[in-house]
Amino acid sequence: MEFNLDGNLWNQLSELLSSFGISLFIALSILIIGRQVVKILIKVISTALERSNTEDTVRIFVTNLLNTLLMIVIFIAAINQLGIQTTSIIAVLGAAGLAIGLALQGSLSNFAAGILIVIYRPYKVGDYIQADNHLGTVDDIQIFSTVLKTPDNKLVIVPNGSIMNGSIVNFSNQDKRRVDIIASCSYEDDIDKVKSVLADILSKDDRILNEPKPRIAVSELADSSVNFIVRPWVKNSDYIDVYYSLLEEIKKRFDQEGIAIPYPQTDVHIHNHTE
Repeated sequence: MEFNLDGNLWNQLSELLSSFGISLFIALSILIIGRQVVKILIKVISTALERSNTEDTVRIFVTNLLNTLLMIVIFIAAINQLGIQTTSIIAVLGAAGLAIGLALQGSLSNFAAGILIVIYRPYKVGDYIQADNHLGTVDDIQIFSTVLKTPDNKLVIVPNGSIMNGSIVNFSNQDKRRVDIIASCSYEDDIDKVKSVLADILSKDDRILNEPKPRIAVSELADSSVNFIVRPWVKNSDYIDVYYSLLEEIKKRFDQEGIAIPYPQTDVHIHNHTE
C-alpha cells in the first residue's frame, strides 16, 4: 500500500512540526531554567530567614510554599508557550485555592499568628506566661499552636490565633518580680509593732533585693482586721519560693509575737422580751 502526500500538505505538516518543536523547546527551556532560578531564589530566602533567627519550622514551611507557588507560575508559562489556553486552568486553580482557603481559614489564621509570634517574640521557649486563660511554661512554639506545660505537668496546646487575639502576660520577661502579700492583724494590735515584725522578716531573707526597696504599709481597715501590703522584690527565679516561705514565716512570727490574725466572725445578740 502506498501513501502519496500532496506537496502543500507535506509543507504545512513540516511547518507545523517545526513550529511545535520550537515551542516545545522553549517550553522545556522555561521549565529547566525556571527551576534553576527558583532553586537559587529559595536558597537566598532560606539563608536570609536563617540569619534572622527564624524558627526552622517556619523557615521550611515558607520556603516550601514559595517553591510550590513559583513552580506553578513557571508551569503555566511553559504550557502557555505550547499554545494551550491557560485561562481555564487559572480559573480552576483560583476556585480550588478559594475553596481550600475557606476550608482552612482557622489554620491559616493560626499560621499567620505563628509568624507574628516568631517575628515579635512576645515570649520564647522556657518563659512562664498566661495566654488565652492558660498558665504555663512555654514548651514549644509550633507553626499553628503553642505548647504550654502547666505547673502540675500537663501539656496545653493553645492555637496561636487565640493567643495573638487576646492578652499575653509574660512573667519571665523581666529579671525582677514583685511579691504581693496581704498580712492582717486585729484592731487591738499595735500597727507599728506589726510593721516592725514584717520588716524584720524581710531583712532576714537574703533572696529579697535591696533595690527596689520593699514596701510595707496599711492598705485597708477591713471589717474585722487591719490589712498590710507586703511587697518585696526578688529575682524572677526566686518568686515562688519566696512567696510561700514568707507566708509561712509571717504566721510563725505573728504567733511568737502574740499578734492575732483575725478571721471573719459574726456576733449574735439574743434579746429576751417579757410581757
